[in-house]
Amino acid sequence: MKKILVLGAGLVAKPLIRHLLSKNYMVTVASNTPDRAMEMVNAHPNGTVISWEIKDEEMLGELVSEHDLTVSLLPYVFHLTVAHQCVLYKKNMVTTSYVKPEMQKLDGAAKRAGIIILNETGLDPGIDHMSAMRIIDHVHDKGGEIEEFYSICGALPAPEAADNPLKYKFSWSPKGVVLAGNNDAKYLKEGREVFIPTRDLFKDPLRVDFPSIGPMDIYPNRDSISYIDVYGIPEVKTICRGTFRFPGWCETLDAIKQLNLISQDKIDMTGLTYAGLVARLIGGKEIADIKSMAASHLGLDVDAKAIKAMEWLGLFENTLMNRGEDSPFEVTSDLMISKMGLGENERDMVVMQHTFMASYPDGRAEVIRSRMLDFGSPATDTSIARTVALPAAIAVEMILEGQIQEKGVYRPVLPGIYNPILTALESLGIRMEEEYGLPLSERLT
Repeated sequence: MKKILVLGAGLVAKPLIRHLLSKNYMVTVASNTPDRAMEMVNAHPNGTVISWEIKDEEMLGELVSEHDLTVSLLPYVFHLTVAHQCVLYKKNMVTTSYVKPEMQKLDGAAKRAGIIILNETGLDPGIDHMSAMRIIDHVHDKGGEIEEFYSICGALPAPEAADNPLKYKFSWSPKGVVLAGNNDAKYLKEGREVFIPTRDLFKDPLRVDFPSIGPMDIYPNRDSISYIDVYGIPEVKTICRGTFRFPGWCETLDAIKQLNLISQDKIDMTGLTYAGLVARLIGGKEIADIKSMAASHLGLDVDAKAIKAMEWLGLFENTLMNRGEDSPFEVTSDLMISKMGLGENERDMVVMQHTFMASYPDGRAEVIRSRMLDFGSPATDTSIARTVALPAAIAVEMILEGQIQEKGVYRPVLPGIYNPILTALESLGIRMEEEYGLPLSERLT
């Protein structure tokens, strides 16, 4: 019986663990939260839980050597440590995280070890790559070219749960969601590189109507241009990867960023209230009417949505923070986490859309659109957990059953990898709905 090592028992681990146990594999979960891991294993006879910390590399090596494949669901900064052990003991590895340059450098070592290190097998990155490549390869097989490509994804509360001023609740890594607001962005528009500095990230979002959901805002996601090579589309003139949010998030985050409230620079906050912190960040001393002061500083009306949202978060309260040296990012993200968690009886959802414009040698052009709308269930799993974990679980099965023969460091962009995974996901209710032959009026602009 094949043995799988799962490292980590975080928010997305349960669907992967239970899927692999249901397929009659032996699954060992090594985690620094063994009680949570025990709940996920649910007393399954093939499941084992081990208490383990990432700093214990000797134990990590022993665990990797004793299993046929390792799944790392740890924070991405630890994947390289795991990968080195997998290369050393010639064991395959799967992650759901982006391929960092340091990981890519292990390609030769992985090939020599005769293993695959398969990354980006989650949702975004993961399902986005696989569903996009299915369409890209279809167009190329017909002699066509990809002229434009927009890929947008968002993990959000279901509409009925989006009941706060920011229209957002956390169903995964809360700190990571807020920290992403400090990124720059770069994309290609009609052959021209467009760079968006972090201060402008949430300005002027693109807006689309998503069926059954309504208006959604889109802001650009990091470096889209690097995906020209990943997807094998050197002919593309427009490529942009973005993130979906309900209207309200972008304007509020833009205001929060302008006030430096998600800055990671450390300052002495001893004796400061929330209102006092905001006053200090905008260079003022009076905190009696900090709401009006902040609105004036931002050039907004005091009743603007962003001002109301910050007031709801508690950023204008004259309440002691009880902090020493700390960063505004920690203050703001902690306030968000305290007020914006997904409730036990609330649903989350994943919204994804690809929009292509393809041209063909006969002069014909078409818009191709691929969409997914997936809801979680309070009784079982969140949508974000299912859509991140299950592609990885299926990839694990394929590797162990010899359906993936590639060796080295990979993403799931090959037909022999993405087609079976997408087919298996459809059987689990996770499906991209594709529309071909749409008129050019359906392009995103």
